[in-house]
Amino acid sequence: MNTGKPQRLTLSLLGAVAFGVALGAAQAADTGWHGRVEPPHYHGEIFPPWQKGANNPAADKGLELTVPEINDLPDFHGSPQDARLVIFVAGNYYFAMAPLVHAFEAEHPQLRGRIYYETLPPGILVEQMKRGGTITVGNMTWTVKPDVYAAGKLKVAALIRHGMLSGAQVNYATNDLAIMIPKGNPAHITGLRDLGRPDVRVVMPNPAWEGVARQIKMSLAKAGGAALEREVYETKVTDGRTILTHIHHRQTPLFLMQGLAAAGVTWKSEAIFQEQVGHPISYVPIPADENTTAVYSAAVVKGAAHPRAAHLWLEFLKSSVALKIFEHYGFKAYK
Repeated sequence: MNTGKPQRLTLSLLGAVAFGVALGAAQAADTGWHGRVEPPHYHGEIFPPWQKGANNPAADKGLELTVPEINDLPDFHGSPQDARLVIFVAGNYYFAMAPLVHAFEAEHPQLRGRIYYETLPPGILVEQMKRGGTITVGNMTWTVKPDVYAAGKLKVAALIRHGMLSGAQVNYATNDLAIMIPKGNPAHITGLRDLGRPDVRVVMPNPAWEGVARQIKMSLAKAGGAALEREVYETKVTDGRTILTHIHHRQTPLFLMQGLAAAGVTWKSEAIFQEQVGHPISYVPIPADENTTAVYSAAVVKGAAHPRAAHLWLEFLKSSVALKIFEHYGFKAYK
């Protein structure tokens, strides 16, 4: 006698499968990870932290437990406990911070081992500040309030107007855009217009968090008008041929080295750094009439716990010592 239960069970299973497929598709659309966990695509040490501990200014590092791609906090540097200078700096020159801090400590040895800094995108740093300096990564939550905030000139000026930063705004360096590519340039990228080609998958900074996206959109418009900007930042985002970074344009070389994209616009200094550390990364220069220059700026955070140390850091950023370090990565002095 057929009770209908197997049929109902089959239908239930089919419904569950359909729901799972729909859910997986929705998650893939939301996150861009295509609904599957994959083994690593890399060979060697291409996942950050790339500086092998050199970006950690803490005096006592304790137990070393860093596993690339698994246990890894590349945008948090030093110890927040008993720090006497806390710097929130937009991630545009995370690679330059270690030599900058080392040179600064040589001039101010009383601060050696007592500096903590974060190199997240400027919008995320602001959100952390609005939450009293509290941030959660994975299962860990901690609170650290900055003494100095550094980002683009317009961003710093806006935060001064809104009362989050105080004192004089210090402008100290400039940077230009470039097209980061895998070594050998397999997609034969020659300029910004090539990023709109149907066959070229690109990785671009997310406008939700990264100020550089604004400059990139300006450059795309200079090179190919509003149509190129829409193609790269709207059409190709919708159909998956543009990958938007989730947190940081530090992700751009990771996608390129894994073969997941053919090109991505970043600051030229980042491509230079990748070449310097020996990664299979290069770049295509963007001509001056299509490029967009950023001015880096900093100011003391309102209510900073260590205002004297903050002012010493701002003075240092304008020094010949700091400029030499910036120039090593392709930055120029602000004039």
